[in-house]
Amino acid sequence: MVALNEVPRRSYTDGATPLEHLQRLSAELGGPQIWIKRDDQLGLTQGGNKTRKLEYLIADALNQGADALITVGGVQSNHCRLTLSAARVEGLDCHLIVEEDLGPEGTALGPAGSNPPEYTGNFLLFDLLGANSVTVLG
Repeated sequence: MVALNEVPRRSYTDGATPLEHLQRLSAELGGPQIWIKRDDQLGLTQGGNKTRKLEYLIADALNQGADALITVGGVQSNHCRLTLSAARVEGLDCHLIVEEDLGPEGTALGPAGSNPPEYTGNFLLFDLLGANSVTVLG
């Protein structure tokens, strides 16, 4: 078995994430002191724990000589946003397969390949960060 510190890893985090004491919740529960680890404050577009996973996956891709990353996710996928961000940091091309949700009775919320009603948030960032994306009906 390989020790975790021997596995190749890229660094996309800005150091340790802070712990925040949840005073009101602790008081409401009447005893235990509750703390939350703020992984939402990690670097690479506020990635949370997905950033930690990508540090290993991207290192493996680079070690294998990859020049592009391909991933799949929903219109507002945080994983797609983070993969695209990591690709840009590493100078890699990135292809996203974006699954567009079907509305009631199996109708598309917007035509595949168009700017659906969800053209905000992560889906908008995919465009701004220059992703090569294909929208498919999910």
